[in-house]
Amino acid sequence: MNARDDDILDFDFFEEEEPPTWEEPEERGPTPPRGRGPRPPRRRMRPPGNMTPLLRLVGLIALAILVVVLVAVWVEGCSSTAKHDRYANYMADIGSVGSASANLGDKLATTLTQPGLKQEDLNAKLGGYIQQAEAQVQRAQGLHPPGPLHDANDGAIEALQFRVSGLTGLQRTFQSTANAKDASTAGQQLSAPAQRLTASDVVWSDRFQAASQAVMASENVQGIQAPPSQFVSAADFVSARTLATIWQRIQGAATGGTTGLHGTQILYTKALPSGTQLSTTTTTTVKASANLAFEVAIQDSGDSQEVSIQVTLTIPKDTTPIVRKKTIPVIDPGETKTVTFKVGNLVPFAQNTSVKVDVKPVPGETNTGNNSYEYPVIFSFEP
Repeated sequence: MNARDDDILDFDFFEEEEPPTWEEPEERGPTPPRGRGPRPPRRRMRPPGNMTPLLRLVGLIALAILVVVLVAVWVEGCSSTAKHDRYANYMADIGSVGSASANLGDKLATTLTQPGLKQEDLNAKLGGYIQQAEAQVQRAQGLHPPGPLHDANDGAIEALQFRVSGLTGLQRTFQSTANAKDASTAGQQLSAPAQRLTASDVVWSDRFQAASQAVMASENVQGIQAPPSQFVSAADFVSARTLATIWQRIQGAATGGTTGLHGTQILYTKALPSGTQLSTTTTTTVKASANLAFEVAIQDSGDSQEVSIQVTLTIPKDTTPIVRKKTIPVIDPGETKTVTFKVGNLVPFAQNTSVKVDVKPVPGETNTGNNSYEYPVIFSFEP
């Protein structure tokens, strides 16, 4: 071997033989036939990127519309409540004026039926009533009604002005007829201003009450009533006949005495609702019920007007007697008026008892034998 061969052997000895590299084929499963087997999940379709701002805009618009609707409903509710309160507050204010005016009418009736009333006393009281009535007109004029009720408020003011005019006319006529001789003529003259008081009630009812209710109905204002105001409680006070006898009584008081024949009497007593008339000599069976009442007829048996006639009904009872009282404001000569006493089923049952009626004698009355009667009765229970 030569040196060259030694070199080749040395190289072969130190050089490792590398095994051959085999590339194994990748294992694959069998290919499924087409159209069979589970399908791979489909991808969800997403809107294009440019649709998202549009959807957000639509949502914001819907939300804005909802807010506007809710605000509109709230505003409408607040407006409706405020409107109702305005009407209610006004009706309370005008109602206070109307009530005070009606009370003034009651005071006038009480004054005209006051026993022993003299001309100077009547003149002073009428002057005070006129001032009160004028103040009531000013109160009504100072109110601030809701716009649609301005005409109705004017109607209330007109009614109150009629009352001022009527009271003023009564005062002047009483003064101008103080020395007159004919009571009938004086009564006719007094009835003219007195009719203005009656007219005031009609004006209040028509131009204020009815007009107000119509307005509130058209404005859909519910649950509020226009208040009443009645100045003349009884038609007797404005009739020429009654005013003539009132004038005559006042003139008699001015002379310091009571002129003419004075007196009252009980005509009959009836049980209601049956209408059974009671007897002073025979026991009457009366059916008691919750509606039981007694009607008593009183007549002016003299030739003079009588005022403030007090009538009392009494039914004895073991514990406390049943007592009812009524007052007839005014009654003219020969006139008959009735009063009704409600009793109900508080009466003693199935025992002999009585119903007693008393009429207090009027000033100047001498015959009082027909001012008190006692009627024997037995009350039977009626369910």
